Amino acid sequence: MPQDTASSERTEQRSRRARARRRTAGFLATDATAWVGGFVAAVWTRYEFQLPPGQLSRATIIGVGAAVMYVAVAALRRLYTGRHPLGSLQEVQGVAGTTVTTAGIVLLGLLPSADRPVPASTPLVGGALALLFMLGARFAYRHRRDLAMRPDVRFSTPVLLFGLGDAGQGLLRAMLSDPRGRYLPVGALDDDPDKRDLRIGGVRVLGGRGDIAAAVRRTGATTVIFSVANADAALIREIREATLQTGAAFKVLPPVRDLVDHRITVTDVRDVQISDLLGRRQVVGDLSLRTNGLTGRRILVTGAGGSIGSELCRQVMKADPGELMMLDRDESALHGLQMSLAGRALLDGPELILADLRDDEGIRRIIRERRPEIIFHAAALKHLTLLQRHPGEAVKTNVWGTLSVLDACADVAKFVNISTDKAADPISVLGYSKRITERLTAHAATRFPGTFLSVRFGNVLSSRGSVVTAFQRQIEAGKPLTVTHPEVTRYLMTVQEAVHLVLQAAEIGRDGEALVLDMGEPVRIADLARQMAEQADSSVPIVYTGLRPGEKLHEDLLGTGEIDTRPFHPLVSHVAVPPLDPMEVSGLDPYADPAVVVEQLALLCAQPVTPLVDGALDVRLSSH
Repeated sequence: MPQDTASSERTEQRSRRARARRRTAGFLATDATAWVGGFVAAVWTRYEFQLPPGQLSRATIIGVGAAVMYVAVAALRRLYTGRHPLGSLQEVQGVAGTTVTTAGIVLLGLLPSADRPVPASTPLVGGALALLFMLGARFAYRHRRDLAMRPDVRFSTPVLLFGLGDAGQGLLRAMLSDPRGRYLPVGALDDDPDKRDLRIGGVRVLGGRGDIAAAVRRTGATTVIFSVANADAALIREIREATLQTGAAFKVLPPVRDLVDHRITVTDVRDVQISDLLGRRQVVGDLSLRTNGLTGRRILVTGAGGSIGSELCRQVMKADPGELMMLDRDESALHGLQMSLAGRALLDGPELILADLRDDEGIRRIIRERRPEIIFHAAALKHLTLLQRHPGEAVKTNVWGTLSVLDACADVAKFVNISTDKAADPISVLGYSKRITERLTAHAATRFPGTFLSVRFGNVLSSRGSVVTAFQRQIEAGKPLTVTHPEVTRYLMTVQEAVHLVLQAAEIGRDGEALVLDMGEPVRIADLARQMAEQADSSVPIVYTGLRPGEKLHEDLLGTGEIDTRPFHPLVSHVAVPPLDPMEVSGLDPYADPAVVVEQLALLCAQPVTPLVDGALDVRLSSH
């Protein structure tokens, strides 16, 4: 089989070279003919179509000489070697420059002669005509090839593009150059009046947002693709509603921030997502980020198989770390993570670490042997209602698990603890446990030479167990959407925003503080449910169930007494976190009555800061 493949590749290479030689020969013949024809036409018009005897033959001979001279100059400039794309601006400049040079040489050869074989104007006029003929031949060839590259009308979906900015034009050109593409653009729409009647690749702008219905009827388009870069949610909702009223499907091009690593392609087009329709400003594009601080470093991500952890691993990989270690207790999550990163999942590499935060000695040994320089701590239990019923699990994983990692971080340069907005004035077990991890991280900052800090953000859209994921599953199962309260609001962010903040923290965060992203206005969950219900194929009712224990009607980003300071970026708040002596958490009993455990956690969040005890970071209950 490898021999057959190699033979096939060689045959294909020979075929490509043969086609290239034929194309070069064709253009050589065309260009030579253009020079002869240009000179003959120049002389013919010079004598007003009444050529003296012998003038035609002399013009032809000089034209042939000019053609030979042109080919020689073109060879010196490597014009026929495929140096520039056919029909490109660079090739036009090359052909024009070679033509001017050739015409100049021929003119200089004619001027000294008193008895010129052709008029002195012939090289100038003939060269201009030859250039016109040569460029015309190239553009005709390019046009024919472009038409051949378009999607087959029999097998492609006719689409309208809304938005012809840089992103829309990039998508349009990608569609027109994919012969096997599933979309064939038949028109475009744009609100910019300067783009009315603009044509790109034969595709014309037919109007603005008010002309969607007319454009769909006129072109027969069955899909409208929204291709406005970084548009606000209100515009997306408006165009989507107008599109659906025509019976056409609606798709979107992701925001530019999601496409920065590659050219726009047809495969980027996707169905609209709830994050596209939310009425909130997404700020990732406003946060400048340099990841060169990760390049060449040994990096450990705990909870690497989770929604935040896996996206964090993908972003860290782009920074070219010296080593990326991915730790999780869920082997299936590690399998999926390796598959997404490497396209394979043999689970045989040292980058995957199967371990549990509750294994104190195991965690210590891993960090001691692998010697990470930067740790992103994303592992945690996060479901509020479940932890409210089982607070001891939050103690063992969120509190003691974090302390196990911190214990081994004496030689770590940076430690970033991932927290939640529920840690601000907490009233739930989740909030209590994450607030305690913030304070334990702040304590480590006073004990170790590295930088230890926390990152606090809101609910992450489409993460495992998120409200969006829950609503999607209820819709798929034909169940009503359950919302706790008509007025409940939450701060929502995309996973890209969450990870961007984590990486921003590693870059600008200072010892012992928590970084909080300005996430704009909170979103009413009832509005979110209504928007998702409107996207469903059938009618979906919304049922209100009432707030559960530990839930707030509205979340806070900053707790009581926390001062909002933004020294480095107007969108990132830095708040001081008082350290908590680990001796205090060693007194927790995860096996006590749940109400007692909850009370103990609440006291640890509210109690005054205790004096630091030398070596306190290593204190534990024997049960831990």
